[in-house]
Amino acid sequence: MLVPFKRSKLAMLVGMAILSSSVILGGCTPGDDGVDGANGTQGLNGSQGQQGEQGIQGVQGDTGKDLTAETASLKRLAALPAGSEATGLVVSSAGDLFFNVQHPSTSNTAPFNEAAVGAIIGLNINTLSHDFEELAVPSSAVDKQNVTTAQGHYQVLLQEGDLLASSGDIVGQITTADGSAVIKQSNDPDFNAFLETKSDGTKGYLFTNWEDRPGGMSRIEIEKNALTGQWTVGNGLMIDFSAVSGTWVNCFGTMSPWGTPLTSEELYFDETANWFDATNSNPQSLASYLGYPTDGTGEWPNPYRYGYIVEITDPTGLPTPVKVFTTGRFSHENAVVMPDNKTVYLSDDGTDVVFFKFVADVADDLSAGTLYAAKFTQVMGAVEEKDFKFGIEWIELAHGDNTSIESWIAEYDSATVAAPSYVTDADIAAWAADKLDNGVLDTVTDERVAFLESRKAAKALGATAEFTKMEGVNINYDAAKAGTVPYIYMAMADVKSGMSDGMGDINIPENRCGIVYRMRLDASFNVNAMEPVVIGGPYDSSHPSNTCATNNVASPDNVEVLSDGRILIGEDTSKHENNMVWVWKQN
Repeated sequence: MLVPFKRSKLAMLVGMAILSSSVILGGCTPGDDGVDGANGTQGLNGSQGQQGEQGIQGVQGDTGKDLTAETASLKRLAALPAGSEATGLVVSSAGDLFFNVQHPSTSNTAPFNEAAVGAIIGLNINTLSHDFEELAVPSSAVDKQNVTTAQGHYQVLLQEGDLLASSGDIVGQITTADGSAVIKQSNDPDFNAFLETKSDGTKGYLFTNWEDRPGGMSRIEIEKNALTGQWTVGNGLMIDFSAVSGTWVNCFGTMSPWGTPLTSEELYFDETANWFDATNSNPQSLASYLGYPTDGTGEWPNPYRYGYIVEITDPTGLPTPVKVFTTGRFSHENAVVMPDNKTVYLSDDGTDVVFFKFVADVADDLSAGTLYAAKFTQVMGAVEEKDFKFGIEWIELAHGDNTSIESWIAEYDSATVAAPSYVTDADIAAWAADKLDNGVLDTVTDERVAFLESRKAAKALGATAEFTKMEGVNINYDAAKAGTVPYIYMAMADVKSGMSDGMGDINIPENRCGIVYRMRLDASFNVNAMEPVVIGGPYDSSHPSNTCATNNVASPDNVEVLSDGRILIGEDTSKHENNMVWVWKQN
């Protein structure tokens, strides 16, 4: 029986390096039936845009529909308290929508002066009418300090500082590896994963990231009352990451098809050399976690032990973290596994970042496989934002396995502030030259560059490293497997810098309110094109509290794909006074 919780308080030779299907190089626009290339004529070089199947028009045969305001709709489902972000969007099989109130303003009225994890009660999101009456923008002081919803109401399941039954752990509390001291109390819940233990979705384990330095994750057991729809919270714990030297800024994530949460380490280190600056508070926090001197006078954390996807194995027993080195080291936002249970798409959050793909050797096992990086080619001749579309080709970086990569990582365990050791830019250039020997991608004996400095490795082989704030990337697993919703959706929170600087592969108009993109999956769960579907804005820097229009998205972050093709979008922005959760659909 569950009991309630108790509360306490070089880009060279790229053409030869590409290993995937062709990129669309011509200026294609949507045809009436998604058949031909530009203006209903033949596609690139008179090829009919690959029979209207793989041209960028509408993407890859989307019946030629332009996803503009005339053919799509965006409705406000929920608004969050002032100062908070909408994180952790996840939908159960029964249609329960969970999401978090991350770092709300402490000046809000209780309970939303503290971070919360919760769910909307009285709403089955899977059967929500397409014509539901959207929520109005909060206008009263009371509404601006609360979670408001278009339907149902928000139930707080737990908050930062709650005492977890059975373990005695404190929600969001980050302690040292040996448990002897508290480092901090986090107010940053992010990714949620709901592992159902009853087939009707009324009971299970809810895993929640605590996005901090060091990071954390909680697991609580919850059960839904069939009559009231309310959830009861039972036993819980904070997961122990000491066996993997701790974790770092656990951001968004997904549940693997085989039932293990995949949490993401968001590593904000473009230059590993900066890790060895003892005045940098980021590695200092991990030194504190590991019990090392924080002034750099002794042992120092190994930078190559952080920046990965972390799989939580034995999720219903004693949750055990395993760092998945094969998926590369960069600023992971999240990873999503395709219905072949081998192909994984990985987003990279930061400035001038890369889109990655991993293909496992064996289904249901990420411990060995091949890492790829995307090369984007922009459609020519676009004028309107909706027409700035891209072809995608995939560059193979390397094949690897967890055991070999961990042996390379261990070689840096003895590095200190006084004697730093890391993969240098010269090392990366030498690796890339070997890989591109005679213009053909070779396998080299030591592939550590690809897995330990993945972003720089990708750029050295000609991949596109120009994206800004690449956020959630997601599918609906069952619908993608059936082919009824054969799309990946990706949120780009802020379109600027390398995306809009007039150089490189990407040159599109700056959009400080962000864009949500989609990519069509082929029969092998590969993608070769990307198009915008939700374009934020307009942006007005002179507006005192809502610099992005309130009738549109601002800084899209989390995305959740429903079985009928609608998507949920959670905001992470200071450009709306109250962050929103939106429902988007193509009409």
